[in-house]
This record gives sequence, structure tokens and C-alpha cells, in this order.
Amino acid sequence: MDKTITIGIPCYNSSAYMDHAISAILEGSDYADDVEIVIVDDGSTKDDTWEKAEDWERRFPDIVHAVHQENGGHGTAVLTALANAHGLYYKVCDSDDWYDTEAFHELLGTLRGFIEGGDPVDLVINNYVYEHADDGSSKAIDYRSALKPNKVMTWDEIGHFGYAQNILMHSLTYKTEILRSHGGLPLPPHTFYVDNIYAYVPLPRCHTLYYLDVDLYRYYIGREDQSVNEKVMASRIDHQLRVSRILIDSYHLYDDVKSVKLRNYMLHSLTMTLTVSAIFARLSEVPGAKDDMTALWEYFKHYDVRMYRHARMTLLGILANLPTKAGEALTIGMYRIAHSVFGFN
Repeated sequence: MDKTITIGIPCYNSSAYMDHAISAILEGSDYADDVEIVIVDDGSTKDDTWEKAEDWERRFPDIVHAVHQENGGHGTAVLTALANAHGLYYKVCDSDDWYDTEAFHELLGTLRGFIEGGDPVDLVINNYVYEHADDGSSKAIDYRSALKPNKVMTWDEIGHFGYAQNILMHSLTYKTEILRSHGGLPLPPHTFYVDNIYAYVPLPRCHTLYYLDVDLYRYYIGREDQSVNEKVMASRIDHQLRVSRILIDSYHLYDDVKSVKLRNYMLHSLTMTLTVSAIFARLSEVPGAKDDMTALWEYFKHYDVRMYRHARMTLLGILANLPTKAGEALTIGMYRIAHSVFGFN
């Protein structure tokens, strides 16, 4: 691995905004050649995404690598970038998001320090920021109450994660070999919301972690066709259920994860994903969405009754499954309140 870090940038009809993502990485790294950017054009059809990617590679051949593939979806593009990575570390930047340049410079210094010391950690976690296009507001999500900054830790040293502190793809810089080990990542093609898999399945493979308390990842919220737009999420409930099923199938957490604190976090994360799926099943106009969600809970119960009971008996699990029309209205109302407080879509 002759690079410090590889940044994978999945692009699909991204010509209007991909330049910002790429420029921020280059500027934040001072155009250093130990940084690699792999731009994956996921079969764009409506603009000049591929031509732009090739142009970036021509201008910075020692840093940028452009790859074209037939359309396979976000997860497939992430895997393609990973397959082409030469960095000891790997991170994703979606094409409509960007990195804060100063924070990325600090991340690079941290990673280089680990490499020079001869003992690189498996995972670095950073803060991310929701950037709202509609009103120009920002909301930073940090992990200060759950993780000790600037300290190499094991999972046994983490604290309690609050409801707003789920570790997302935006937070993660993995050692590349972690993502390639144990059969890689189960990211299905043509499926949205696979970032939940990316931020869940590799965690038990990581034995050491480090919290860098900087607001690095800027997560853009506001395009009407964006996958996290509420109407889009409701219409793609089948994708959410597919991802939830993969998370369930990934582990028997009480048997497979020895660290109690990591297990508790992963149970919390899985419950959060199932709760989101349950809420959007209720918001969805897709025929049979509620029945499909009920079937998923039943599948979960048969897969691992102990995990199921934990998820169903938490406050989130109870709120997600309140019976009657009044209960459904309360569930959606609580979601609206959380949305207004945290601004997550």
C-alpha cells in the first residue's frame, strides 16, 4: 500500500457538484501524492460525469484515478473504489458532499503519524455536519460524550452513544484491509442505504480505534431527488427492508461479538435502523409496506430471539410498533420532532 489514504467518490450523474468534493480533498491534502482519489462513474447517462472524471485524472495523474463501470448503485461503486485502492486507509466521500479542508489536513497528519509509528489503528472516527440547503443551517454531530478524543482505544473503553450519535459512513476511516477481510462487504447492487451496512458490518473486525474530534465530513441535505429525502425514503421502503435484513443476518451479536460495549452499541445501531424502516413503512404508500415490515420483525424473532427481544423492548422498538391508528400517529409525530431537532433528512 503506497498511499496513506484512498478516498472513494461514487458518482452518478454528478457533474454539477462533483468538482467541489474533489477540490476540497486536493486542497485539504495540499495536493500530496500519498493521497489517492478514486472517482467511480457508476454508468452516468445524463451528463459529462465520466469526462470530468477523466479530466481530473489527466490533471493529477499521481493522485486521481478514474474508473467507469456499468450502473450498479452506490454500494457497487464503493466496492469498485475499494478494489482499486492503494491506500493503507480508506474513506468514502459522496459526490454531493465534501470535506472541510483544515479538518482533512488534520486527519492526514494523524494517519501519517500512525504509519510512522509503525502501529496504525484499525479505525478513525470523526465528526460530521449536516449542511441544509433549504435554510443554510448546519448541525454538527460529535461523539465527545461517547469517545475519548486523541487516544487509541479498544471497544471496551467506549462510553454510551446517544440517539443522535450513530456512527455513520461519514464518520469512518477504516484501515483498508479491514474492509477487504472476512469476505469483504455485503453491499448489494442497485440498493440505496447500504451506508448502514458499511458502518456496521466491519466494526467487530476493528480492534483499535481513535476519535479525532474535528468536523470533517460535510453532509449535504436538500436535493429533492436525494436518497435521504423523506418522500424518496418512503418510496424506497423495499431498499430499507433489504438493508435491515442484511444487518440482522450479519451477526448473532451475543455469540459473535465479545466486547459487551461494542455489542451494546451494535444492538443500538441495529434497533435504530429497524426503527427508521418501521417509520417509513408507515409513511410509505407502497402497497404491502407495513405487512413487509411486520414480516421482517417476525424473521428477526426467528433468527435470534435474544437480539429481537432487546430491539423490541427498547424505547425505540416500542415506539416503532405502537398499535392502532393513534399509535401510528404518535410514532410519526415523534419522528417529526426528532427530525426538527436533529435535521437528519
